[in-house]
Amino acid sequence: MPDTSWRPDLAAFSGPKYLGLSRALREAIRAGELAPGSRLPTVRDLAWRLSLTPGTVARAYQLATQEGLLEATVGRGTFVAASHPRLGPTQPLYTDRIQSGTNGFVDLRPPQVPEAGQTEAFREALMILAGQTGGNWLDYTSQAGEERLRAEVLRWLGDRILGPATVQDVMLTHGGQNAVSLVFDCCLRGDRPVVLLEELAYPGFRYSARSARAEVVAVEIDEHGIVPAALEHACRRHGPQVLCLTTEAQNPTTGRMPVERRLKIAEIARHYDLQVLEDDCYSVAESEIPSLRALAPERVWLVGGVSKTISAALRFGFVICPAGMGEAGRLAAQYAFFALSRPVADLMLHLFTSGAAADIRARVQAEFARRIQVLVNRLGGFDLAWQPGVPFAWLNLPMGWRASSFTRMAEAEGVLLRSADEYALVGGRAPNAVRLAVAGNIAMAEFETALDRLARLLARPPSALGV
Repeated sequence: MPDTSWRPDLAAFSGPKYLGLSRALREAIRAGELAPGSRLPTVRDLAWRLSLTPGTVARAYQLATQEGLLEATVGRGTFVAASHPRLGPTQPLYTDRIQSGTNGFVDLRPPQVPEAGQTEAFREALMILAGQTGGNWLDYTSQAGEERLRAEVLRWLGDRILGPATVQDVMLTHGGQNAVSLVFDCCLRGDRPVVLLEELAYPGFRYSARSARAEVVAVEIDEHGIVPAALEHACRRHGPQVLCLTTEAQNPTTGRMPVERRLKIAEIARHYDLQVLEDDCYSVAESEIPSLRALAPERVWLVGGVSKTISAALRFGFVICPAGMGEAGRLAAQYAFFALSRPVADLMLHLFTSGAAADIRARVQAEFARRIQVLVNRLGGFDLAWQPGVPFAWLNLPMGWRASSFTRMAEAEGVLLRSADEYALVGGRAPNAVRLAVAGNIAMAEFETALDRLARLLARPPSALGV
């Protein structure tokens, strides 16, 4: 039965009505006023009862659903799901992932780095390090001991235009996702801060934002990235603290932001005192366009790592903090985990200083470029977006296909893909598109066979759009 008696007093909550209603829901659920399993009034019913627009109520329900407080069931209604929000991920863990080449499946969901000499380089480095272990492996690691490694990170990024940056501006992290969380730790303040994301964006941004108890707001993008007018509108309406975006290789659409757009984004960020997280994890080498950090070095946190160029298993990432903010970043890392683990730090330092890291990166990028060209040759007759060297492509599906049905049919053919739905916020816009990642860990013949299966599916869309 619907709960016909619940009528919150929104006068007790300042700010936008939808936020007030979402907070009233949260407090009523935690206080037991709305018990788990209770069915809530319909959007229109509650809107009429509170003299709100249906859109305001729908937005509050959506926000509570994203937190895990509510669950919506088509044809039945919206129910109280839990007494406390579930702020963690909703997608399957990577431990559930099917490895490419096993059980007849080819996994084109995450890009998978090819073997390009890593195994031998790691073995050689670990043997050298084994002979150097001593008492310094017994105590806690410290940020002070990472200065040489921070300097090597700046050398590693020597082909990027970063703006003024010194070793004091570098923070080392356990991978890119850890870097995102630490940036949020440094930047987000208040009970319910707001984070802006591209309307199609890396899901890890919203997971970290929810863990920081932030509201996530999507901003419209086009082929060049975030639309400046939409960004300005979101800033005026929501008062955000952080904007997350990708300038070089937008994930998932592969778009590259031109310098004119970057300048406009930097101008808006300054005007609204917005901190910016620039995701550089998928960037190709030797970019001739200044990074957003170079254009606004006082407010941009550039995040990168080696998962897409050397090995995802190392869990090594970094942040080029805004000028003068490196100490704040390293303090956040110190509170989280003191400093990098000694084996990872020493291994990465050896790979950088020996030149092995640069050699591996060059070979990996060359193989990615070769495979993305194969992908384009096989599927280029369809609406495909890609960049040379970027290890994924974006496919807008032909008329007759929906992303959900296409991914199901592809799985039946032994090929795993990511639908556009996985990159959109709950209730956000999701085009009929899929992302195709490069599987560098399988034989080229297997990769080509998987692409040929997709091409056959694309050429024969189902007669019913809803299949």
